[in-house]
Amino acid sequence: MSTTEPATTGGAAPETPGYLSHKQILVVLGGLMAGMFLAALDQSIVGTALPQIVSEFNSLDKLSWVVTAYLLTSTASTPLWGKISDLYGRRPLFIAAIVTFLAGSVLAALSQNIEMLIGFRAVQGLGAGGLMSLAFATIGDVIPPRERGKYMGYFGAVFGLSSVAGPLLGGLLTDGPGWRWIFWINLPIGLVALGIVGAVLRLPHVKRSHKIDYLGAAVVTGAVTSLLLAVSWSGPTNGWGTGTTIALLAASVVLAVTFVLVELRVSEPIIPMDLFKGRIFSGYAGYAFLLGFAMFGALIFLPLYLQAVKDMSPTRSGLALLPMIVGIFSASIPSGQLMSKTGRYKVYPMISAVLVGGAMLLLSTLSLGTPYWHLAIYMFIMGAGLGLSMQITVTAAQNSVPRKHMGSATSTMTFFRSMGGAIGTAVYGAVLTSRLKEHLGDIVPNATQTVVDGLAKAANSVQALHGLKEPMKGWALHGLVDAMGDVFLVSLPFLAIALVLAIITPEQRLAGRSDDGPKPEGEGEEGSMEASGAAAMH
Repeated sequence: MSTTEPATTGGAAPETPGYLSHKQILVVLGGLMAGMFLAALDQSIVGTALPQIVSEFNSLDKLSWVVTAYLLTSTASTPLWGKISDLYGRRPLFIAAIVTFLAGSVLAALSQNIEMLIGFRAVQGLGAGGLMSLAFATIGDVIPPRERGKYMGYFGAVFGLSSVAGPLLGGLLTDGPGWRWIFWINLPIGLVALGIVGAVLRLPHVKRSHKIDYLGAAVVTGAVTSLLLAVSWSGPTNGWGTGTTIALLAASVVLAVTFVLVELRVSEPIIPMDLFKGRIFSGYAGYAFLLGFAMFGALIFLPLYLQAVKDMSPTRSGLALLPMIVGIFSASIPSGQLMSKTGRYKVYPMISAVLVGGAMLLLSTLSLGTPYWHLAIYMFIMGAGLGLSMQITVTAAQNSVPRKHMGSATSTMTFFRSMGGAIGTAVYGAVLTSRLKEHLGDIVPNATQTVVDGLAKAANSVQALHGLKEPMKGWALHGLVDAMGDVFLVSLPFLAIALVLAIITPEQRLAGRSDDGPKPEGEGEEGSMEASGAAAMH
């Protein structure tokens, strides 16, 4: 069979990498780490405070939307941030992302009801979509793929510090001055980040003619919004067979197809469809989606379990998540060093899918009486699984595309992971709400619909749950734990598919400092690779 070469190479001469020296890289990393810390801290600090937030607003049924709104806008905007930064440069866009994030933080702190908070979290997400994707795209600009593993420790430190500081600060602030301070605290951190980025993040940028794909951005936003509204609002509230739900699902499919058609025709697509002609990029984009789907379920519902079932304060529940952070550290740093040393990476996503799947299976066995040390082991396994793939898959995808598409490729990978997280969060919220009532109907003796609805409503607030008298409290908590077990089980089929993708996705040698750039990745009709990629395959 004749081989075909994806158009990612464009048939052009290799691009000059222009990588920075180690000392220059460390300076640039200072700016990137400041911005990434801002976004990473927000993800972890809000999770600990969520049970208190939804209790104050009496809206456990909308808990997932506080996260989903953030993920929706960060997901939909991520490809646009990457494309515009390819055209105008990373630095001005990184600054704009920080300012947008800080504006959303101020508005969220001033929220008077759950609907306002959800809306302003969406503004925060708009900025966060740029912070994460632009940081990784800049790393792709200045560090050869073969050497990126050596610098993963720095980013691991950022995520680790934010993951430890976030739950702890979230708990201390929620127990102290109030949950609104989890948003106010972003201001001093953000101003420091702006100062560092403005001072040190100065990268050369080759300007070229451009045309922003606003139509594509609008269509993909509509597709994502329609899908999330269907799975997190209309389906659980109105029923999956109602006209509204079906219309939203149909709209998401039509808009998704329209988006692909638009991207195939515009001169400057926000997500170049040529990227998906390579098996490495398309394989790891799908993997990122599935892992994101699974990951956010654990991150959202574990604090709820610790506070509602184990009766921990927000501060204690934040500290109780430390085993997951230790797991991330213990896996991400060694795997990054080994990847730099060997140039190989295929095995790590495979092990990651197995570990995360095993952790989800173990978490589904949680009960009212599960000892904390059991949960600590489960969280450590989860963290180790996440640490083995979070940044390695991005590096592998970056390595398979030309440098001119670095921003688009990186933001697209972030897009798929965020999309998975957004859909997963919405699905998990719907599963929790529906399964809670079913379990309560089985648990409560001679249950009437009125009693079931009353207990389910009490579950909207941690304080309300703890204020129930026995045996009502025991029934409500038992139903909540059983519903959480169903949530964790939902992720297993998706992780199984992720494992299959990790196995069948080819491996390509990581380019070093002396290489001109990513080697063309080619595969024939029967899946054969070009010699440059085949030499590194397992």
